Amino acid sequence: MDAARLPGTSGPEQIVAHVDMDCFYAACEQRREPALRGEPLVVGMGYENGATHGAVATASYEARAYGVESAMAISEALERLPRKVEAVDDPDLDVEDAGFYRPVDMDFYESVAADVRDILHAEADVVREVSIDEAYLDVTEQVSWETVESWAQDLKDTIESEVGVAASVGVAPTMSAAKVASDRDKPDGLVVVEPGAVREFFSDLPVEDVHGVGPVTARELASLDIQTAGDLAAADPELLAERFGERGREIRRYARGEDERSVTPKGDPKSLSRESAFTDATADMEAKCRQVRTLADAVADRAQRKGARYQTIGIKVVTPPFDVNTRARSLPGPVEEPELVRRVALDLLGEFDDDPVRKVGVRVSNLDFSAGEQANLDGFGGDSGTAETTDSSRASNGAERVENESDEGQAGLGTFAENDGGDETAGESVNEGPDGGDNHISLPPGQTTLADF
Repeated sequence: MDAARLPGTSGPEQIVAHVDMDCFYAACEQRREPALRGEPLVVGMGYENGATHGAVATASYEARAYGVESAMAISEALERLPRKVEAVDDPDLDVEDAGFYRPVDMDFYESVAADVRDILHAEADVVREVSIDEAYLDVTEQVSWETVESWAQDLKDTIESEVGVAASVGVAPTMSAAKVASDRDKPDGLVVVEPGAVREFFSDLPVEDVHGVGPVTARELASLDIQTAGDLAAADPELLAERFGERGREIRRYARGEDERSVTPKGDPKSLSRESAFTDATADMEAKCRQVRTLADAVADRAQRKGARYQTIGIKVVTPPFDVNTRARSLPGPVEEPELVRRVALDLLGEFDDDPVRKVGVRVSNLDFSAGEQANLDGFGGDSGTAETTDSSRASNGAERVENESDEGQAGLGTFAENDGGDETAGESVNEGPDGGDNHISLPPGQTTLADF
């Protein structure tokens, strides 16, 4: 067909679909236990049945009505939404205002995700899997703008009937617009934004709906009297660059519907990371350590499931106002040692003992997917290995790229980067909305480029 062109693009109009599974972990549990459908349901990381430790990975919409949010401590979630099994025996609790809790079961979720991926690859020639629960599809050669809505509805129906989970789908000429569209009418949504309508679609949306804008950036933009995506699209690019660096120009382009990226399949990632934002900056070291332990375990588990060994373990710490600090330690060779990931991450975190922190992240890099033997770590201690330190950098280095950002903050895990260069994250960013990442378990939703980290 004769495709229109968007300002800022250099080629024929793509037809891009972004598929985002709704509350994926909770949906998987509801598929396994149909009685949980329509019930408040919380899925916890580092959680065991009957326990009070761990963090919320995702919560069903019914649980969110009680104020349960991704990355929230299970103990706090239980204060807002008691366990139904306990409410039955406690006269002080109301059974109607109680819910169900389940531990994360990644093997099961991966098996369900594999069924979804099979459908996506059958429906599109080009698929970019961003995380366990979201993907971009280029269907330019399969459908036209006149037929794409019907195609997308058929895709949603196929996923629900064959796999038993719901998906929201956004279709647009660009990846960033498709991402926002898929989140616009959740759950079970379908939004099509045709060429020429992208900027109008964005104009009245809250600025935090723009791909790459999280809560911290949204507050900073508000201080510049930029409240909507339309305000951002009309903002002075030089002012944005001065305040946010190149990322300021980038989010402005996205708000204007300008995005030259094309959907490309991913090879082996160069790194795996998870990050989580606190609702407010905290100097509580116990809270910081708890979050880093959870993230370290999630990253190590992800690496294990992908068959990846890692030679570098690092953390990211964002301190007010937007200072990004990265620390890393290199090992003698590639290993698969979950306990070591946790130990090194916590050791590196010690430098920020007294600092108020907005966000923390854990990353493993220098990945090795070969079947060789693991490196010998005899003599490797907390102070051994090669230390790599990156000084604080302003938000222009990408303190807040969100891609993980997507489903409603699933998994409580976000991303270090939404980097088409090979940095992989899963699920969405914690407390930054969904677009979790390529970031963005996303956590990943579910998507900051720290190329040297």
